[in-house]
Amino acid sequence: MGCCTGRCTLIFLCTLQLLAALERQVFDFLGYQWAPILANFLHIIIVILGLFGTIQYRPRYIVVYAIWTAIWVTWNIFIICFYLEVGGLSKDSELLTFNISRHQSWWSENGPGCVRKEASMSGIKGLDSHSYISVIGCALEYRYIEVMHSSFQILIAACVSKEEPEDGQTLHSTIKGAAGNNHTQPGSLAEDGELHSTFCSCSSFQMQ
Repeated sequence: MGCCTGRCTLIFLCTLQLLAALERQVFDFLGYQWAPILANFLHIIIVILGLFGTIQYRPRYIVVYAIWTAIWVTWNIFIICFYLEVGGLSKDSELLTFNISRHQSWWSENGPGCVRKEASMSGIKGLDSHSYISVIGCALEYRYIEVMHSSFQILIAACVSKEEPEDGQTLHSTIKGAAGNNHTQPGSLAEDGELHSTFCSCSSFQMQ
């Protein structure tokens, strides 16, 4: 089966999204950021679903992926606002850890140029087994690293949403129409051929 330009582009974008999400998931695990961990996990599952739908010509899977893309953009905007402390949010709060722990982003102690120092607090009553941790020399504050991660996710999602089919509709509306008009029997040869032609016609990206 052939591969139209739009379909190949969407496969590439899904793969890029998957790799970026996996990289982000690793560092969120290291920082015990439970809310982002759950969001990343769901994102990875739906991106895999979208990738499968793209390869197998399943418009309904792409519909789910398109809807999730809008939700994912909203989530990343919230993360940007959180770390930039917009609207009363505080990057020092325990919101992203569900108030389970006081952990912050992994980048807060391991960013580029950061030097982590521990000072014993044995002289303070009740804190004999604790240490005070200070981080100095960071070339870039950790909140900006997190903002760049979220901005990159939004950029990829924007590339997906900029799809301009021949009929001038958006990616979301075109795919929904293709999914709603598909009445062939599942698994038939006619379905594969129709889905292939429909998907190729609605996946003509014009990457700028």
